Amino acid sequence: MDAYRIDSQKLMYHIPRLYQWLQGGNIYPIYIEISLYGGCNHRCIFCAFNFLKYKPDILDVSCLRRFISVAAKKGIKSILYSGEGEPLLHKKAADIILFTSKAGIDVALVTNGVFFDKVKAEKLLGHLKWLKVSLDAGTEETYAVMHRTKKEDFNIVIENLKDAVKIKQKKDYNCTIGAQFLLMPQNYREVIILARILRRIGVDYLVIKPYSQHPSSNNSINPKFKYKNLFYLEEELARYSRDNFHIIFRRQAMEKLQYAKSYKRCLGIPFATHITAKGDIYPCAAFIGKKDFIFGNICKENFKNIWNGTRRGKIMDMIYKKHDVKTCRNACRLDEINRYLWELKNPNSHVNFI
Repeated sequence: MDAYRIDSQKLMYHIPRLYQWLQGGNIYPIYIEISLYGGCNHRCIFCAFNFLKYKPDILDVSCLRRFISVAAKKGIKSILYSGEGEPLLHKKAADIILFTSKAGIDVALVTNGVFFDKVKAEKLLGHLKWLKVSLDAGTEETYAVMHRTKKEDFNIVIENLKDAVKIKQKKDYNCTIGAQFLLMPQNYREVIILARILRRIGVDYLVIKPYSQHPSSNNSINPKFKYKNLFYLEEELARYSRDNFHIIFRRQAMEKLQYAKSYKRCLGIPFATHITAKGDIYPCAAFIGKKDFIFGNICKENFKNIWNGTRRGKIMDMIYKKHDVKTCRNACRLDEINRYLWELKNPNSHVNFI
């Protein structure tokens, strides 16, 4: 059961913003993903941003603080710190997360977990809505293959998760602690092993998702690897689910990899956006690295001016009219939102028969 709607969409909880969009208004996003640091301590075989070559770009703290202050006033509801590299390599990552939370914006963090030690857990868990750690293996040997790192990192992450769960339970924090397993030929035999480990630790969920290649990434997956052959895992994994431990097997996302999209245009872009470690604002992660799609830079311009500016308007218009969604990931973050919005914009003739 997907209690967190990871494989769905949540626009029904934002009706005023949705209505404004339907009326043709220039809305501010609900959700923003921000990269704090361009470099990474791992070289994962599935990395979506390997084409950026892990340049150690560091997002300037002062301009990010200015941006967050404006974003909070403009109705941005959530910020995920993730992106091109490992966010916790930014020396001020913890302070940035605290500042974001105190500004009234919901904050989440995706990390490989190596640096999320007891000190950071003590400092951050009370301010994060959720934390997700990318694990992708059940043994240290396979983890080293998947993340292209030393085997010891696997045990470090497991111990960090144990500490985080203990701190959360002791202080009764409301942060959801989860882990992610990207299902690939190299690791699928270990998903049950990881489920056992995580249930024993006491994390809230494990999500199992398919690999979906970024348009610019030179990482790839064996085309002979078919997710339909692994659907049996859903039933096996269900045996490990408990009321306090959810296993979310993203079968729907896996199935969608086989089919064409049901929408012809990307309509969901106004509701979310992406900011790189250089401070550049892109429509979404699919366009990162393509300079013609940069709305502006939060360290050079005011966010309000960027969002309402003519450059963004021209880029959005071009995306709506010319961008071919077939070139995007089949299981992109906006896919379910696009399906929902396309149906709203293009209803069938029987919608009044409720």
